[in-house]
Amino acid sequence: MSTGTTRARGDADPYDARLALGAAGLLRDFNGAGVLAVADVHVAMRLGRLGEETDERVLLAAGLAVRAVRHGSVCVALSTVSRTVEPEEALDPDGDRQPDWPEPVGWLAACAGSPLVAVGEDDVTGRPLRLVDDLLYLDRYWRQEQIVRRELDARSTRLFAPSDPTALKEALARQFSTPAPDRQRLAAAMSALRAMTVIAGGPGTGKTFTVDKVLELIRSQRDGQRGEPRVALAAPTGKAAARLEEAVGSEAKTLHRLLGRRFDSRSRFRHDRENRLPYDVVVVDETSMVSLTLMARLLEAMRPDARLVLVGDPNQLASVEAGAVLGDLVERPTPAGSEIPPLLRDLAGADMDSADDESLRRGVVHLTNPYRYGPEIGELAAAVQDARADRVLDILRSEQAAEVSFVETADEHVAHGLGGLRTDVVDAARELSAAARMGDADLAVSRLNRHRLLCAHRRGPFGVERWSDQVERWTADALGRPARDGEWYIGRPLLVTTNDYEVEVFNGDTGVVIDGGERGPSVAFTRGKEPWLVSPHRLSSVQTVHAMTVHRAQGSQFEQVTLLLPSADSPVLTRELFYTAITRAEARVRVIGTEDAVRAAVSRPIVRASGLRR
Repeated sequence: MSTGTTRARGDADPYDARLALGAAGLLRDFNGAGVLAVADVHVAMRLGRLGEETDERVLLAAGLAVRAVRHGSVCVALSTVSRTVEPEEALDPDGDRQPDWPEPVGWLAACAGSPLVAVGEDDVTGRPLRLVDDLLYLDRYWRQEQIVRRELDARSTRLFAPSDPTALKEALARQFSTPAPDRQRLAAAMSALRAMTVIAGGPGTGKTFTVDKVLELIRSQRDGQRGEPRVALAAPTGKAAARLEEAVGSEAKTLHRLLGRRFDSRSRFRHDRENRLPYDVVVVDETSMVSLTLMARLLEAMRPDARLVLVGDPNQLASVEAGAVLGDLVERPTPAGSEIPPLLRDLAGADMDSADDESLRRGVVHLTNPYRYGPEIGELAAAVQDARADRVLDILRSEQAAEVSFVETADEHVAHGLGGLRTDVVDAARELSAAARMGDADLAVSRLNRHRLLCAHRRGPFGVERWSDQVERWTADALGRPARDGEWYIGRPLLVTTNDYEVEVFNGDTGVVIDGGERGPSVAFTRGKEPWLVSPHRLSSVQTVHAMTVHRAQGSQFEQVTLLLPSADSPVLTRELFYTAITRAEARVRVIGTEDAVRAAVSRPIVRASGLRR
């Protein structure tokens, strides 16, 4: 029975905090090779002690299941993990070579026979790990995945029959007068007929516009006895909820607020399977950022007869927590019994394409026409989605491209001011400062979005911290003020880092300090048609925002974007990050980095293991 190779640590520092003390065998080896972190190892060792499990292959599998959740997956595929795992920094002197992986067949058999592992879907032993086929889960995440699967499958087969099909068709025609094919009209018709619809599309494809029409359409079909349908608008973050509220003109909440987070009991939310949400329709925007756990809690809290409309871009970065539910829903097999509503062809048959049939059976409608940016950015985004690295580089290097540029560095060291970056950030800061000093809140908040520098990392040579400091020095020098000119200097751009429901600002919101005259400085935030003015002294968690991570930028849009790529071997450099960054721009994108970094990003999709696609 092969149990892998055990190697000595050599001259590794025994006090390195990244090395798990007391680890032995495969746990030690894979920790030293940078595959497992200390937390992964200690959880596996603890489980081994509790379950009296000594087989190091099982303990390695347990550590990998913990690691999977830490990296955004809900499980680990043991049969392929040796080919898909991305080691982090090797800690042993010879850690550039991965230790030998257990032989897959014997490994799966060892896990199946372990007292730590429940096997199959029907095992109710309550063990901490669960093995289904070759997927090993922490049991908690398997149960959440089963909730999501069961609830979505049930909704996929449930249709709504309108009381007056002719009136529905007339209402749809009033709201959408454009010639066929109109994907937005198709999405609205689908949402009126099904218990669950996914409206998927890239930035600027009209997703929130469609949501507004969907709600009008559903309200037009209200039952006279029940009155107006009760609608809940929600999003995973406060910033996304605020943007949805602005777009639709109705109150929107975070999913946590919708479910009613509780801190006085073991129950996490007030609304659950025993206390259902009262709404007839629930719309969730930015669904790509919803974790598996949160989706499970939402679905079990919804009434079985309520409609669910999920909106988002499956090609964007997923939740920072475990799960990629939107991507799974778009790609998963069609549930048994799910069909295209018969009335859909009468309502929007001219908007349908024969290639849509399988997606429409799952209730997924793709919006494909971007209205936010021009054709060059659209072509670049499409090439990134299709993993065509050569085409991406051709577009970036094209001398005729007005919307896209590539500052190609010869190595991985970025010189200051490359490709006009300094000029752009200084010009944007000068306009922002001028508007702020005039006290013109409308103009100031609009100037906030003229240019944004996006980074993959928070720290390090390519990180937000380093480049925010650099931009602060550039702008201070250009505007003739000290680089540290007081905490609330006029024209300071701000990023909110935590939700503050009392002040009504949310994590990810951006604002600018403006001259409030006799009242002193105020901070202006974008809120619908009118800026939202807040005293700076009421803001508890803000930072200067000359640069931000691509994750932070999700849901935002800027006139110009500069993307600073890290080195090609950065583990966060992925296709989804590259796509998300370039599609934040409305008019112009600048990419700074090496050819190798571009190729690495385009060819490296985020792989999140999940059973929902099986």
